[in-house]
Amino acid sequence: MLDAASKAVFQALAGSRVLRRLASRYGMASPTSFARRFIAGETLGEAIEAVRRLEAGGLTHTLDYLGESVATAEEAAAAADAYVAILPPVVDAGIGRNLSLKLTQLGLALSEDLARDHLRRILEAARPHGFFVRVDMENSPYTEATLRIVERLRGEGHTHVGIVLQSALRRTDRDLERAISQGIRVRLVKGAYREPPDVAHQRKTDVDAAYARQMTRLLLEGDFPALATHDERLIDEAREVAARHGVGRDRFEFQMLYGIRRDLQTALVADGYRVRVYVPFGREWFPYFMRRLGERPANVWFVLRSLAAER
Repeated sequence: MLDAASKAVFQALAGSRVLRRLASRYGMASPTSFARRFIAGETLGEAIEAVRRLEAGGLTHTLDYLGESVATAEEAAAAADAYVAILPPVVDAGIGRNLSLKLTQLGLALSEDLARDHLRRILEAARPHGFFVRVDMENSPYTEATLRIVERLRGEGHTHVGIVLQSALRRTDRDLERAISQGIRVRLVKGAYREPPDVAHQRKTDVDAAYARQMTRLLLEGDFPALATHDERLIDEAREVAARHGVGRDRFEFQMLYGIRRDLQTALVADGYRVRVYVPFGREWFPYFMRRLGERPANVWFVLRSLAAER
């Protein structure tokens, strides 16, 4: 009951126009603001500068232009335009070329064909410049459509597109084999969305066990898997599995969120592992941050524990 109430509070905060205006005005005003710890900024220029700092420390990145669940076809087209517009400045900046995006931002809730066409356009613009584009996985009603779209576009020759799979979902073992068989690169996450018991594991121990199993499968058979976790126990297990089976450190990477466990990111790089940081930016940062906290109230404590661990 407390979880449901907490989620409702965060959803209300995310939708508040007053708080959104205040956050936009003041939340990024100071270089040391709390928001800037987890969001690279409101502009691409700010995100590029954040990426330069990451790359100076031996980290790589993936840029995420914030926005999701658009309500109209015009908004979906605008989001696709924005992603295409990101490409030239990133190339000119000389930073890494890696993007993440959500299909509801491209209109998936309106039409699967619409989202697929917008993603195709982004991939076509990205390919000549050597960008890799990762399609984030959203809550379970969109899982199958997201997989279909990625498979369809990869079948058209867009091999520079990858997918995200969530260990919390009961279907993920099958989806993982599906991705491996087609050579689709996978980012494996635990999954932050609240889902019903028939769709997702409810106990942390079950989610962790699924992650460990799927992580091992990816390390042995996947194409450059991305292991997205801040869980030190699972990271240690991944390192042990890779060492035991002779999987080189250049054949996979760890991924973490911007501003979370920076100490762990640095330590892994120092040990010779590849670490990619998920870098969100854009004016929609306040709804994004509130929704991430509201998806699971435990995320609030996760952020606080991260801050405490670094201290």
